[in-house]
Amino acid sequence: QVQLVESGGGSVQVGGSLRLSCAASGVSSPSMGWFRQPPGKEREGVAAINSVGVTSYTDSVKGRFAISRDDAKNTLYLQMNSLKVEDTAMYYCAACRYCGGAYLFRHYYNDWGQGTQVTVSS
Repeated sequence: QVQLVESGGGSVQVGGSLRLSCAASGVSSPSMGWFRQPPGKEREGVAAINSVGVTSYTDSVKGRFAISRDDAKNTLYLQMNSLKVEDTAMYYCAACRYCGGAYLFRHYYNDWGQGTQVTVSS
């Protein structure tokens, strides 16, 4: 059984930083991604990484966010810098067991965490 547990969310001011973590169990070296869902909006892909470290980012976070993974710890990370009000959302990690690439489309992902809230205020 795959289990994904996010942590590290919180409230920060504009320009601040947060580091999200996602502890994974029950799955071995899948492609993984971070998604977010602002209130009343669709869930969107933020960043993804495949099993060999290839990454992809949505345009709005390029240069500010960095996705990484530590397979020895079965943990996925999202370092978020220079946060903006529009980054406010529930953030989810997801695993794609059969992906070869780093996809930002949620339909590829089989397993999801429960989410962690990120709130950025001015």
